[in-house]
Amino acid sequence: MYNLYSMDDQPLSISLESNPDNVKEIQPYVDRIVQKYQIKSDLYGNILISLTEAITNAIVHGNQADQNKTVTVNSLFDQNKIRVKIQDEGEGFDYEDVPDPTDPMNILELNGRGVFLMHQLSDGVEYSNNGSTVEIQFNLS
Repeated sequence: MYNLYSMDDQPLSISLESNPDNVKEIQPYVDRIVQKYQIKSDLYGNILISLTEAITNAIVHGNQADQNKTVTVNSLFDQNKIRVKIQDEGEGFDYEDVPDPTDPMNILELNGRGVFLMHQLSDGVEYSNNGSTVEIQFNLS
């Protein structure tokens, strides 16, 4: 279950129960972002992958897939960039202690690439609230 709402002067937002099946709701949300902010199609994949990774992490790692907890996503256009904030109800994590997936010791690991991908595909990633909130930025110009 999810809620999607937008008003012209409000950020485009979505709230998701922390069920891994709800990750599928990210694509329609990204479609709405692209339409609302008239984003060029060449950024679509970067936004979709980055948000999918961030929201998957929030549901699975942050909220431990506890369906009583929610992940909230807000997007806002701000001076030729879009900022998307993802917030979970978990305790957070040490984002500086995430293993590098390009390290030869980690290259065969099946997981652990989400944070790396978010940094590679966006123009900025900022963490707050002890890592339970991440803001991903995409330059539109």
